[in-house]
Amino acid sequence: MTTGDEIVACSVEELPPGTRHEVLGAAKYGITVFNIAGEFYALLNFCPHKGGPLCRGRVLPHAISNEAGHWKFEREGEIIKCPYHNWEFDIKTGKALYADRLRARRFPVEVRDGQIVVRIRSQTSVRKGAKAS
Repeated sequence: MTTGDEIVACSVEELPPGTRHEVLGAAKYGITVFNIAGEFYALLNFCPHKGGPLCRGRVLPHAISNEAGHWKFEREGEIIKCPYHNWEFDIKTGKALYADRLRARRFPVEVRDGQIVVRIRSQTSVRKGAKAS
């Protein structure tokens, strides 16, 4: 179901923790909703690095290392890796892990009557070129 400002992605039951649901055609490139430990996050399926289908990449933990040959994994299921150039983004914030200037577009998500609703247009957005007062 779609209205001008929001879409119903799926029911909460259809999106258990650790899974994602892609809504094709929403917001031009599609939107994917992720369930991370019972919290819902939505990203545009467009990588800001080179335009790849970001949300079709692998969801991974964040790997860190203080020395060669010793790895530690943290933040399980919170990182998405673009399938084109392996750029990694935080699903919760949209921030690129290794480039402060890049951020994947996020959308507000709420649960209403057991349905996951994504707001695709901000009610407070200012038109391009318009001055905020």
